[in-house]
Amino acid sequence: MAKKMWAGRFEKATDKDVNDYNSSLPFDCKMYSQDIEGSIAHSQMLAKQGVISQKDAEDIKNGLLSIKEDIESGKLTFDSDAEDIHMFIEEELTDRIGDAGKRLHTGRSRNDQVALDQRLYLVDEAGEITELLGGLIDVLVDIAKDNLTTYMPGYTHLQRAQPITYAHYLTAYIEMFRRDLDRIEAAKERANISPLGSGALAGTTYPLDREAVADALGMNGVTFCSLDGVADRDFAIEFASACSILMMHLSRMSEEIILYASQEFKFYELDDAYSTGSSMMPQKKNPDVAELTRGKTGRVYGDLISLLVIMKGLPLTYNKDMQEVQEAMFDCIETIKAVLVPFTGMMKTMTIRKDNMEAAALGGFTNATDLADYLVKKGLPFRETHAISGKLVHFCIENNTTLEKLPLDKLKEFSPAFEEDVYDAISLKTCVEGRSLIGGPNPETVKKYLDEL
Repeated sequence: MAKKMWAGRFEKATDKDVNDYNSSLPFDCKMYSQDIEGSIAHSQMLAKQGVISQKDAEDIKNGLLSIKEDIESGKLTFDSDAEDIHMFIEEELTDRIGDAGKRLHTGRSRNDQVALDQRLYLVDEAGEITELLGGLIDVLVDIAKDNLTTYMPGYTHLQRAQPITYAHYLTAYIEMFRRDLDRIEAAKERANISPLGSGALAGTTYPLDREAVADALGMNGVTFCSLDGVADRDFAIEFASACSILMMHLSRMSEEIILYASQEFKFYELDDAYSTGSSMMPQKKNPDVAELTRGKTGRVYGDLISLLVIMKGLPLTYNKDMQEVQEAMFDCIETIKAVLVPFTGMMKTMTIRKDNMEAAALGGFTNATDLADYLVKKGLPFRETHAISGKLVHFCIENNTTLEKLPLDKLKEFSPAFEEDVYDAISLKTCVEGRSLIGGPNPETVKKYLDEL
């Protein structure tokens, strides 16, 4: 078993079961690149400040870069006896370059080192997630541009309500995902602050240049309280919160994909490459990507709740409980990435059944409000026209027909205000184009929004 760097205080070796229980290497090894990046910046600063020699700093840098290269090539594997990635790298460095490796940790604690690595890792991964989410938005924009006049029913209570277009429908999710981008980007910016120099909790007497390290790492600044620098995990919680909202939006869209791809709706035909079948029923075509997305939303919610519960009762500053933050943060990141790639592919390849969408809009009396508005324009009060339109809908249901198919003489039985122009007034085209306010389904309004994106 590897000798612990902190073993000077102890007379006994750590019990093997305790060592296994205590070790975080199986999961924090993900941060090897960030740990090396932070250590190089720290050692370079130490040399600049005269704390260690320039030669030691160069030996440390070259040694760390060789470790990174060997990890990535598979030449160096992680030691299962190591306590964490930080100790593993430092021990390996010392084995390679000798005493210079022992000087790397000068003016630094694992407490501020771990906090730095987590922040750097989150910033890197958040950047990848925003690229993936941006790619999904791009796909939705392209689909919307091809469906500016694809009519479909809009729903309230999952009941057909008013006619919209599929492009208008997609802009609702585009807006949701744009807000998600903003939230993730904001969380990334707040995470991109260096805690290095906070030490174990009270800083250090060495003349460190904290700002220089932050600049070298491309960070936005440094933490202003050493206690908070090592005790804070708000950045992970905020990021998981933003991811949870994103997953909620993906889950809502997944639910509609599942509904709209069913035989009852037939609005979508999912591509074979993004569907699965049944081992028993040969006719089945299952929307597994959407269903898994809906299910994995609960997993990301669980990561957020785990983070909140881990941190809710901890006294300042560092406590070993905080090691558990890493697994929840890593799982949240990996789940989001695993979801966005196939979800985007599913959306990009699905077939839109425009005919079924339009038929649903026509058959669901989505133009009933426009019929009432037509009579208002003829001088009748809205409450009266609302009742007339409702009675006409009831008549159509009883007689298995639609409003636009009723002859004018039948319409006049309900109100003499009806004229021949009513048919144009309640056509899907008129109903949609008439709603040209910002945010409405008018094709030109939607096109302008999409073009501005």
